[in-house]
Amino acid sequence: MLRLALASLAVASAATASDQSSRVTFTKDVLPILQKNCQSCHRPGQIAPMSLISYQETRPWAKAIKTAATLKKMPPWFADPKYGHFTNDRSLKQSEIDTLVKWADTGVAEGDPKDAPAAIPWPKGGWTIQPEIVMDLPAHDVPAKGVLEWELIAFPAPFKGDAWVTSIELLPGEASVVHHICFSFEKHKPSTVYNRYEWVAVPRDASGNPTAGNSGFGELPDMHTALRNVGSTEVTLRSGSPTLRNNNDFCYIPGNSVDDYRAWNAGKLVPAGSDMVVSLHYTTNGKALVDRTKIGFTVAKTPPPKKFVVQQGGEDTPVIEPSAASSKAVFSSAYNPNFAIPPNDGNYRAPPMDITFLKDVELVRLRPHAHVRGKSTQYTVTYPDGRDETVLDVPRYDFNWQIAYGTSLKLPKGSRMHFEFRYDNSANNKNNPDPSRWVYQGFQSWEEMMVPNLGFLVDRDADVGGLMSVTN
Repeated sequence: MLRLALASLAVASAATASDQSSRVTFTKDVLPILQKNCQSCHRPGQIAPMSLISYQETRPWAKAIKTAATLKKMPPWFADPKYGHFTNDRSLKQSEIDTLVKWADTGVAEGDPKDAPAAIPWPKGGWTIQPEIVMDLPAHDVPAKGVLEWELIAFPAPFKGDAWVTSIELLPGEASVVHHICFSFEKHKPSTVYNRYEWVAVPRDASGNPTAGNSGFGELPDMHTALRNVGSTEVTLRSGSPTLRNNNDFCYIPGNSVDDYRAWNAGKLVPAGSDMVVSLHYTTNGKALVDRTKIGFTVAKTPPPKKFVVQQGGEDTPVIEPSAASSKAVFSSAYNPNFAIPPNDGNYRAPPMDITFLKDVELVRLRPHAHVRGKSTQYTVTYPDGRDETVLDVPRYDFNWQIAYGTSLKLPKGSRMHFEFRYDNSANNKNNPDPSRWVYQGFQSWEEMMVPNLGFLVDRDADVGGLMSVTN
């Protein structure tokens, strides 16, 4: 009997040890997944509604995490896995989803603290990358109601001498009203006035649409520019277009606040004496707010071997070869007067954009941009040998998560890219402000855009002039 009892005890002990070793715990199994895929947003000072740093913070959200992971709503990632390869893919593997589900379903155990990976040393103040230089934009009043046009404003670049910028991060003061904040580094012109906002005074009707014969892009038969100095409420008008030019070296948009070139051993050269031309767009939300945005930079101590170049972004010579199609276009050749979404159209295919690469290039980033009616987008490359390849397919575009898809595509001279977007102007689109109206291209969220936003890696001293031509 004693032998039988001891044998039973041994079996029970072995079963208990086996259960312990197979048990899913926060410290050993869940925390590494959160660190890799979630904590960049789910931590204090970031856009997520709750922090997932500690067990105590995470435990109440176990069921919600299970649901979001199972439905693949979080982490946000919209590329169809059948196409392309992406260096920043943050979607969860099925094994990781299974781990989160099992943890939620089996008692949300904490586990042994010794099993936990080292905490990620996130910078303080809400930064993702610890900045070496911080620039504060002037405080900007955002009224409770009304339409605010894109504003341009210039400042001296915050660097001493030539600088190779290796990362850029923007922290919006009031993210709920920031549609975008973009900027480019430009050669200083003696005519440039600092600390003065200027914007196209677009004539609009009561619904916010441009009046007949005008475009939301500011293509006006009788264009006027509005001017306002920082700290003043007085607005003056003058005839003509704005004097400032912005080519979007960097853009903060929902879901995209950081550019980091360090993994590519690359940077952006900002020559001494350059200006920063900033484009600001705020959307009112029923509450008067004051936005206080900060921009953080890291800078290389020695010039990196590569430089990062964006589609028509901040170079002395244009990335896009001037042509009949592009010379009259606005916003990196994105404007097309034939773009018009009919009322209640749930699957409008916009006039596509075709890009021909005039030099050998390495494409490292695709960041499709549309507004709230954007539905899906595709990029297809035709190589000089005639081979076609879909390099990015986003079957469900989300304006609130405008992801930059990192890749590495070597495109020989003569390669062609076909870029297209579909739009949902129907009542089925929960973000659609009015399915009964015609929708044209323009800067406001209720208007539309269609921009491929391409990022290239080139040798540090390479000439990027005439890198590609665009037709649409």
